Amino acid sequence: MTFLEKLRAAQKRSQSLLCVGLDTDWRKLPESLKGEANPVLAFNKALIEATSDIACCYKLQMAYYEAYGERGIAAVRETLALIPNHILTIADVKRGDIGATTDLYAYAYQDLFEFDAVTVSPYMGFDAAEPFLRREDKGAFFLGLTSNKSARDFEYLELKNGKLLYEEITDKVREWNAPKQNAGLVVGATKPSELRALRERAPELPFLIPGVGAQGGTIKDVMENNGSGLALINISRGIAGASNGPDFAEAARKASMKYVEEMRAA
Repeated sequence: MTFLEKLRAAQKRSQSLLCVGLDTDWRKLPESLKGEANPVLAFNKALIEATSDIACCYKLQMAYYEAYGERGIAAVRETLALIPNHILTIADVKRGDIGATTDLYAYAYQDLFEFDAVTVSPYMGFDAAEPFLRREDKGAFFLGLTSNKSARDFEYLELKNGKLLYEEITDKVREWNAPKQNAGLVVGATKPSELRALRERAPELPFLIPGVGAQGGTIKDVMENNGSGLALINISRGIAGASNGPDFAEAARKASMKYVEEMRAA
């Protein structure tokens, strides 16, 4: 199954665009998990069990797991084993380095951990991106227009050809996507007008859309401006942080259903 086929099949099965962000911070876990051998894994297991019927994707922000040391790396492996095979998985690592190094990054996240996709910085160009795009069954989401406040420091710079930097990146990602249909773009939900323009510019690209909830983006804005384009709407704190009590899994389920119902209504 190709990357694009798996993405579409996962969305059809779940009837949603929901990507649950497992940005699991061991410092902020519910007290009820503190006695577990691996509290991070226990938290992830509960969230997956609570949401796997309505999520089409899970995204692991690797910084949280790397900072947790050996137990964090073990949690990544075991979390991936808990996620049903029909659901897409993304390693949020934002890699981007010279070819030889990127070869190893691609091996680490595509073969060693077996994620379906990774997030990648396009700054160093195609030779730093190409290793992530070799396999038809693996995808890469390139940073296009991010949801953070300082995105304007670079992403909005006007180039000599008249394009803004994020527009040039979008056009390049379209080129990179053409051979195997396995490249996508990260576009922040906090930039709805730009989201609409980028969807018109790149109708075929899958978008990974963070920024709904805690960062201020809304499902309504995303659905209205993305149109019928293929997209994953990532929500992290709005689901994983719905409660810090013993009912955290139930609260995550309730929050997830609210977001999914909004998507389905649109």
